[in-house]
Amino acid sequence: MHYSKDHEWIVVEGGIATIGITDHAQQQLGDVVFVDLPKVGRVVKANESVATVESVKAASEIYVPVSGEVIAVNDGLTGDPALVNRAAESEAWFMKVKMSDAAELATLMDKAAYDKFVG
Repeated sequence: MHYSKDHEWIVVEGGIATIGITDHAQQQLGDVVFVDLPKVGRVVKANESVATVESVKAASEIYVPVSGEVIAVNDGLTGDPALVNRAAESEAWFMKVKMSDAAELATLMDKAAYDKFVG
């Protein structure tokens, strides 16, 4: 698992990146009440704003840590946005992106570096 400075996590399997927000991010947001996801087929660039999460406290932009094409979104978040609070780093993934540049992963942090970053 890799982490961005914008508090997204990413897991890559076979060139497909699964992306969500970190547990730290959901704790800062509070109770999530709405998630706006990107459209499947959208071509995205690393660090581009691609989704929105709204909580009782604030609305936050979600940034994609890698470039590529959105090939799936987690529609379950639309009907149950609070899943982000319950399972931020597992079931509450936001999107899957077919990566166009695996070298972008080198700009991300590992768990130890992310923990230090948020600590």
